[in-house]
Amino acid sequence: MMKSSNSALYLLSCLTVLLLLPVPSLSADPDQLQDFCVADLKASMSINGFPCKPASKVSASDFFFDLSKEGVTNTSNLNFSITPANVLTFPAVNTLGIAMNRVDYGPGGLNPPHSHPRASESGVIIKGRVLVGFVTTQNVYYSKVLKPGEIFVIPRGLVHFQKNVGKGKALAYTSFNSHLPGAVILATTLFGSQPSMPNEVLTQAFRVEDSVINTIKSKFGS
Repeated sequence: MMKSSNSALYLLSCLTVLLLLPVPSLSADPDQLQDFCVADLKASMSINGFPCKPASKVSASDFFFDLSKEGVTNTSNLNFSITPANVLTFPAVNTLGIAMNRVDYGPGGLNPPHSHPRASESGVIIKGRVLVGFVTTQNVYYSKVLKPGEIFVIPRGLVHFQKNVGKGKALAYTSFNSHLPGAVILATTLFGSQPSMPNEVLTQAFRVEDSVINTIKSKFGS
């Protein structure tokens, strides 16, 4: 009787531990519990999305978005343009865990080193030749020049970039497993934050003089 009681107690303990373990998730955003939840952008964003627009106010046009128009690329020295289709511009993706970008590159255009804290990224080159690269947390750099029809993937949170290395314009479409992947642009984050990041932190991190940091900050308006 004692042996049976001990076995039952052991089994109960094991089940309790299993219940307390975190359940792994394969998606970046929580799964939705309804057919759709077109975002009400006039309302404040909640923990994982916007409140749903009443179904009576949803129309067919809410579920379609135009990424056919070429972006203007010559507005900065980076010579590239992003047209986002995330929850802020395409409310129908609210709670669905998906988003897309159209990325246009002028000659030599650069999508600068950045990361997406809430999503992995995949992309396909439509036009031109694009150098795609990323760096792992072990500081290993992977890169390849891609041509039309070739695709790439960037694991969530890793620093990456794309640069047009062809002779003319380039075009890529990228997708994310989050309705709002976010973007941390390294140069802007480090040298253009408000309030400004302390010079003593940056000079020590980059092993340069104070004047170098001030020069870089001046280019980012910080």
